[in-house]
Amino acid sequence: MKIAKGFTLVEIMLVVALIALLAGLAVPQVLRSRLLAHEAAAIAGMKAIHKGCQMYYSANDNTYPLTGLTDLASASPAYIDSVLGSGTKQGYQFTFTFVDADHYFVNADPVTPGVSGNRYFYIDQEGAIHSSTTGQATAADPLVQ
Repeated sequence: MKIAKGFTLVEIMLVVALIALLAGLAVPQVLRSRLLAHEAAAIAGMKAIHKGCQMYYSANDNTYPLTGLTDLASASPAYIDSVLGSGTKQGYQFTFTFVDADHYFVNADPVTPGVSGNRYFYIDQEGAIHSSTTGQATAADPLVQ
C-alpha cells in the first residue's frame, strides 16, 4: 500500500482562509496608522513654516515673505526644505497667504480627505495651530493639543 505525502485541499483552504482573516484585521490598522502619520507630518510642516517665517521676518526688515513658501524655500540658506516649499508634502497641500507685513496665515488641507488625512490645519504669525474636521481650518477652530 502506497502512502501519499502532502496536504489535502481542505487543509490548504483552511490556511488560506486564516491568512485572509488575519490580513482583513490588519489592513484597517495599517491604513489608520498611515493617516495619523500624514497628520503628524502636516503639523510638523506647519511648525517648520512658522519657524521659517519668524526667521525670515527677523532677517528681512520685519516683513513676512510676500510669496510665502517659495520665498522660504529659495532663500540662501533656505528656511524650509524644498519639498515643503513646493506646497505639497506627505498627503497635505500647504497654502501660504500674505496678509500684510506683520500678518500671514497658512492652511494645510488633505489632498484626499479621508485617505491622506481627516483634519485640516491653520497657523498664523502667533504660532498656534488650529484644526477642523469639516473643512478648511481658521483661527476660530479649536487648537491642536
